[in-house]
Amino acid sequence: FKSLVGKDVVVELKNDLSICGTLHSVDQYLNIKMTDISVTDPEKYPHMLSVKNCFIRGSVVRYVQLPADEVDTQLLQDAARKEAMQQKQ
Repeated sequence: FKSLVGKDVVVELKNDLSICGTLHSVDQYLNIKMTDISVTDPEKYPHMLSVKNCFIRGSVVRYVQLPADEVDTQLLQDAARKEAMQQKQ
């Protein structure tokens, strides 16, 4: 995730809140700091409209959507193949 600092990501929380914003920092516990945030469902969470920066505790993160052009799919496919081959042995 450290290579994605400065990129736009969507973080889905366990309480079904999804936050879009620019990744500012992330640590080994998946604690995330984001800037320029917005929520994907502002009608459901109107109190979040005034929030521009946030800190998200890693234990409440359900899913992080990464920008598709930032993901090295070839590397992931190679790693999956390598792991599958090791399991067959």
